[in-house]
Amino acid sequence: MDEERAWKVGELARATGLTVRTLHHWDELGLVVPSRRTSSGHRVYSGAEVERVYQVLALRRLGVPLATIGSLLEGSQDVGEVLAQHLRLVEEQMLALRRLRSGLASALKTAADGSPADFVNLIRKVIVVDEIVEKYFSPEQLATLAERKDSEGEHIAEVEAAWPDLIARVQAAVDDGVDPTSEQGRALAREWGALLHAFHQGDEQMRESLFTMQQENAEQIRRDHGGPSPEMIDFITRASA
Repeated sequence: MDEERAWKVGELARATGLTVRTLHHWDELGLVVPSRRTSSGHRVYSGAEVERVYQVLALRRLGVPLATIGSLLEGSQDVGEVLAQHLRLVEEQMLALRRLRSGLASALKTAADGSPADFVNLIRKVIVVDEIVEKYFSPEQLATLAERKDSEGEHIAEVEAAWPDLIARVQAAVDDGVDPTSEQGRALAREWGALLHAFHQGDEQMRESLFTMQQENAEQIRRDHGGPSPEMIDFITRASA
């Protein structure tokens, strides 16, 4: 019977792409402890220990902490539960990065032409918006919105660009005393509804979250972001009835 191959630490490092220092660190933590040493005291790994190295490596590439990996390999934690928890954490991090990306893109536009005061004011508004949105939308809803922005970015930009013109036309109708139930009023309400639908896409819970956020923060949204006034909301509500 052929004798099982033994791997020196340098050989294993080259084969796995790890560093010798990393393998030594895993040894010190008790994650992968070589069972034998050469006569000169060098570490030697058996086939089973090499397999364990690859198990640790696979879990590390999934982002699982070393302390958790030790528990998993010893069987004291459920693998599925740990990976599910880690997946939720990664999704939260991805959402935070998407929002950071959106904020940076807005800041970049302002930084090109605006003053330092304009830039600071924009950052303040971005932070406030984030805090408001997090209050009314669940993590799952926020993740859905972030995914839509990634996949439908151009369409979403078109919808966002359409709001200021529509808000201005509705405000003009309010100022001119237009009857909300007239054809003009109902046409404006249909446009309004179409833009809202582009946001919630028929998701009733998403629509409710948006409605509640708007109702409870109407003045701040109007002041800081050019949102609709209470009179405009009343006009659209009556026109949609």
